Amino acid sequence: MRRHHWQQQIARLDPETDHEQIVRITSMHEFPWDSQQALSFALFRTYAVPTVGRLLFDTGEFTGSVQKRHDDTVLVLETIAEKGLESPDGRAGVRRMNQMHGSYDISNDDMRYVLATFVVTPVRWIERYGWRSLLEAERTAVVRYYQRLGRLMGIQDVPDDFEGFSDLMDAYERETYVFDAKARAVADSTLDLFVTFYPRPLHRVMRRFAIALLDDHLRATFEYPRPSRLMSRLAHGSLAARGRVIRFFPPRRNASLLSDTHRVRSYPGGFMVERLGTFPATMPVDDAEPGRV
Repeated sequence: MRRHHWQQQIARLDPETDHEQIVRITSMHEFPWDSQQALSFALFRTYAVPTVGRLLFDTGEFTGSVQKRHDDTVLVLETIAEKGLESPDGRAGVRRMNQMHGSYDISNDDMRYVLATFVVTPVRWIERYGWRSLLEAERTAVVRYYQRLGRLMGIQDVPDDFEGFSDLMDAYERETYVFDAKARAVADSTLDLFVTFYPRPLHRVMRRFAIALLDDHLRATFEYPRPSRLMSRLAHGSLAARGRVIRFFPPRRNASLLSDTHRVRSYPGGFMVERLGTFPATMPVDDAEPGRV
């Protein structure tokens, strides 16, 4: 396989109708590590919205059971992407999200913002650190994928294009980001989990590394210390250097899944997507209801 193998495959696909296949190629073959890291940072930035951060704190799941909540989130989202939005497993994953979200009073604005972070953060990450720039078809495909997911989740007024998602995310952060002690506790718990993915002697430096990668306004909202110029250059520079090295690697033949790595630890014997997540209340789901599956 030549290095541009998957780009040639994408060129044969239509992002309007084949967006799921393109997203799988991009996130599981071309940029698996980047996509995984970017989605983690996308979720992290949602904590800075007080209504989101406080809700996650009040459930106790993101402070007392953070590893399992991490794993459940990864497995639900990855199952949907790998199996397909219209597949039985994909629909089961969307149904699980709808059941969990439906158990709480979450505004459409918050739901739409979280959706926007999933679109915008990976694109910006790959453009900054990836081994190549995204193709226009890849940018279009990720928008179409999350537009469809948003409809299945019943989210209203979803943007029409990437620029709309980008503007929405940036504006919502300007309007809502403010320090909240509960949100900071959720962020701290997530960072505590993140460092455990590395050898113990590296825990302190990896925490500082992660904070150095945060956007200034996000870091300031959580009141994390400003990283030194050296740490900032090291963090961003090392990721950019990784991208330059990866471009000389051969293309990935098999899909790379986060569920196959040591970061997912809660289900060594396997899992059923219908049993992932929390069950704070029983919520009937009507297949005919718009936004439900």
